[in-house]
Amino acid sequence: MNFFPFSLIVTNMATRMRLLLLLALCCVLPALATSGSSIQSNSFCIQGHVYCDTCRAGFETNVTTYIEGATVEIVCKNRKTLEKVFSVKGVTDSTGKYSINVHEDHADEICECQLVNSPQPNCKIVDRGRSKSSVVLTRYDNGVLNYLHYANAMGFLQDEPLDGCSELLKYYLQDVES
Repeated sequence: MNFFPFSLIVTNMATRMRLLLLLALCCVLPALATSGSSIQSNSFCIQGHVYCDTCRAGFETNVTTYIEGATVEIVCKNRKTLEKVFSVKGVTDSTGKYSINVHEDHADEICECQLVNSPQPNCKIVDRGRSKSSVVLTRYDNGVLNYLHYANAMGFLQDEPLDGCSELLKYYLQDVES
């Protein structure tokens, strides 16, 4: 009489194979997933919007329009000398959205998106409070894992506010005044 029947050895071998396969999948799949993203490991896409502040309110309202063809620039400066070390420009689409690709890591630099110009003749005044937006262009020890980064909306001021803006601003500020 056999102490270990053949069917028990096969069952144990099948179980062992399943465990080995499961262990291999647990180790190999994450490695494959991260290797596919290593192509983008030092690439970033910065997205944001450029608007025309039609009420000259200093923020977006429900009558704000978005500017097609506005030029935006990403500028990175050396943290110690504040010397410009990198820049790239982009242009907004028909919805006022821009997407700028950056292919290098800028870990020890201060980077900002900033307005360059507006193609709208009646909306060319840069809103100083909304003319720049800080952006992080590194993955080094910051917890940001996505290659897609968003910048705050930036705006130009219309030469003259639209009719009805004073009522609109009163509506927006009614909670502040009470």
